Amino acid sequence: MKQGVFMQNDFTTQRIPAKGYAVSSKDDKFQPFTFSRHPVGENDVLVEILYAGICHSDIHSARSEWREGIYPMVPGHEIAGRVVAIGNKVSKFKVGDYAGIGCMVNSCGECEACKKSQEQFCENGKTVFTYDCLDCFHDNEPHYGGYSDNIVVNEKFAIKVPQNAPLEKVAPLLCAGITTYSPLKFSKVKKGSKVGVAGFGGLGSMAVKYAVVMGADVGVFARNDNKKQEAFDMGAKSFYTSTDGVKEKFDLIISTIPTPYDVMAYVKLLGYGGELAIVGLPPAAVSPKINIANLVWSANRRVYGSLIGGIKETQEMLDFSLENKIYPETEIILAKDIDKAYENLTTGKAKFRYVIDMKKSS
Repeated sequence: MKQGVFMQNDFTTQRIPAKGYAVSSKDDKFQPFTFSRHPVGENDVLVEILYAGICHSDIHSARSEWREGIYPMVPGHEIAGRVVAIGNKVSKFKVGDYAGIGCMVNSCGECEACKKSQEQFCENGKTVFTYDCLDCFHDNEPHYGGYSDNIVVNEKFAIKVPQNAPLEKVAPLLCAGITTYSPLKFSKVKKGSKVGVAGFGGLGSMAVKYAVVMGADVGVFARNDNKKQEAFDMGAKSFYTSTDGVKEKFDLIISTIPTPYDVMAYVKLLGYGGELAIVGLPPAAVSPKINIANLVWSANRRVYGSLIGGIKETQEMLDFSLENKIYPETEIILAKDIDKAYENLTTGKAKFRYVIDMKKSS
C-alpha cells in the first residue's frame, strides 16, 4: 500500500482491500488470503503494516488449542506500521506517523474497566481482540490480525511510535513487551527485588531485560542450558534448568511457560509474601491444575494471572522500552516461512522472537 492510495471519499465509505496470510482450519498451513476491512470511521486510522511479530498465542489460536478458532484466521497482534489515512475526527495521529497495534482494537470505553484503561477487561464484554474475535462494533464480522498488509483501528487503540524507532523491534513489544512489563509494575518490582523468570523464550527474555533495568536481581529457569550465556549477558544473576534443589527465594516469579508444568514447584520458591504471576497459557487440554491444599500449606504467597495491559500502560511500556533501549532479540522472516517459524517455536528450536517483514511479503 502506498501513502495516498485512497482518496478521502473512498476509505471512509468503501471497504478497505487487504491481503494477508491465513489458516482455514486448525490443521491447515498458511496460505495467501484476500479479504477486506471495514471503512475508516471518523475516529479510525488506516495503518500500512510493515512488521508483524509472531507470538506463541498465535500458534495456540491457529491450532484451536485454547478453544475452537474462528476460521479463516489471520493471526498477529504485534504490529508496527505507518499511518496512511485518518478519519476526520482523529487527533492523535497524522498521515505518515508510525503506529503500533497490540492485542486489542476496540472496547466499549464506558465501563469502569475501560475508564481506568483496563480495556482488556471491558465489563460490557466488548473488548475486540486483534484476531480470532468477532467485532461487535462492525456487524460481528471476524477481525483479522497483523499477518497482512493493513489494518483499520480506532485511534485510541493505536500506540504512538517515534519516527526514529526500530519498527522491526517495536512490533514484538506490543505483546511480549506489555505482557511481561505489566506484572512487574503490578508487583512493584524495584531495586533489590528478587525476580525469577520461568521460561526463557520471547516473553521470558523480555521479562529479564525489564526486571534488570528496574534494579532487580534476576534468576532464570529454562528447559536446558542452551541459552545460559544469553541470560547472563542480559544481566541475570542465576540460571537453573530445574526447580529441584534451588535454595534461592524470590519476591516475584513470572511464569511464561506455554506447556504443562508443576505450578507448585515455583510457588515453593517464593519468599514469605512472594507472588507468582502467570502469563504463559498452555493448551487447555493440558493446562496445569493446583491442589488448594498445597496453597494452604504454602500460605501467605500469592498466585495471580496477568493479561497483557491496558492502552495507557502499553504506551508507558513502549516509552520505557525506547528510553532504555530494551528490545527483543528478533529474527526477520518472510511470510512464506511462517509455518517453519511455528514449528521451531513449538519444538524449542527458536532462538527468540520471529518478526515477519510484511512489506517484502506482500
